[in-house]
Amino acid sequence: MQKLGLTQSLQQKLSPQQIQFIKLLQIPTAELEARVEEELEDNPTLEEGKEESDEVDNEEYDDAESGDDDLDVDDYLRDDDFSGYKMQGDGDNEDKEMPIATYSTLNEQLINQLGYLKLDDRQYTIGKQLIGSIEGDGYIRREIEAIINDLAFSQNIETDIDEVEEILRKIQSFDPPGIAARDLQECLLLQLERRADDQNVDVIVAKLIIEQCFDEFTKKHYSKIMKKLDLEDEDYVKDAIELIRKLNPKPGGSSTGLARTQYLIPDFILENNNGELELALNSRNAPELRISRSYSEMLKAYDKSDKKDKKLKDTVSFVKQKLDSAKWFIDAIKQRQHTLLNTMRAILDYQYEYFLEGDESKLRPMILKDIADIIKMDISTVSRVANSKSIQTDFGIFPLKYFFSEGIATDSGEDVSSREVKNELKIIIEGEDKKKPLSDDKLEKLLKAKGYNIARRTVAKYREQLNLPVARLRKEL
Repeated sequence: MQKLGLTQSLQQKLSPQQIQFIKLLQIPTAELEARVEEELEDNPTLEEGKEESDEVDNEEYDDAESGDDDLDVDDYLRDDDFSGYKMQGDGDNEDKEMPIATYSTLNEQLINQLGYLKLDDRQYTIGKQLIGSIEGDGYIRREIEAIINDLAFSQNIETDIDEVEEILRKIQSFDPPGIAARDLQECLLLQLERRADDQNVDVIVAKLIIEQCFDEFTKKHYSKIMKKLDLEDEDYVKDAIELIRKLNPKPGGSSTGLARTQYLIPDFILENNNGELELALNSRNAPELRISRSYSEMLKAYDKSDKKDKKLKDTVSFVKQKLDSAKWFIDAIKQRQHTLLNTMRAILDYQYEYFLEGDESKLRPMILKDIADIIKMDISTVSRVANSKSIQTDFGIFPLKYFFSEGIATDSGEDVSSREVKNELKIIIEGEDKKKPLSDDKLEKLLKAKGYNIARRTVAKYREQLNLPVARLRKEL
């Protein structure tokens, strides 16, 4: 015999507005602009510009007739009293002035340099097309023929390889050095050609290595390089390779590593003003949006009418739906700004000593839960901010996830940041005998001798994260 019973369970469900807010929160600055543009195109009641302070006076509607069939216009005419979609963490001070900073992209910097060249309109358009073809790491990988076809179809410009390559060479003279190269070999050569002293022996040998022995160089076949270039003194090759290593293989800055010069679009700007750290949001994170006044006036006119016309009523119902969406979107953008700043301020306070000087040894062990507890939000919220945002500092641009690291136990019982262990590992490898580089087993023993309780597999993982090859590939002359 079956028994019937009741069970109680507690489930948390996200509203459609909360889901959309989460999506807004996790997209980076560059994508936010496209998302705002999409919303502006889709919603006629939303427009760009500062919110007007002289909002429609709603007192005249207090005595308006209301019934089951009437639409409540009053709720939609208050731009400053929309609380339907407030998120956790909202406060009364949401309109408080927010620190905003501006930032230019690599594309904008290159376009700016293009403007200094004496080009006619046709050449300028070709130059813009080439710059638009540059990828995040600074390379142009599209074939010149494909770019010529793009110019013909999209710009109605007929050109040829010689003309395009002539303009490309001009762009390759822009900063940063090595920009707009077609491959790594060309990128390195462009940088070597920018060296002031062309008579320098190291520069001359470095050029010969890249031009004539690039394959041997990538495989570290130094003896073959010496033979091919007919060099007897290995110091020539050693010094030239040391020079090549100082060149930037990704002049655009897009890298999984933490290159000092990056042309990312940072979400935050941090400046050290005489020892006082000043944090600001990138201005692209703070678009100025408002409700279209003309649609508010439309509702005002409707409220004064007899409200009997069905077509008018359907139109007003549609407008209210769009106003609802527009008000939520403006509110969600503001909430995104506050969540970003609250999270970054907590990270800044937690790692304050590091942000003062940029000294990696000052980084404290910090996990997502530490920040979530401080700002009283979910770990998932902190994760969405940390995984997709970056900050510009006086010593480089860094993804926020760079500042998170687990603790590694030491012999003294204290926990140190894994960043500190990686730094020690890097120092050991940089100081090793390059003719007999250290294996991961030996690196493990050296780190343990310094008091870090670490396994060999962790050493290998940290080494890979530092983009350092295995011992065999670190061997030099």
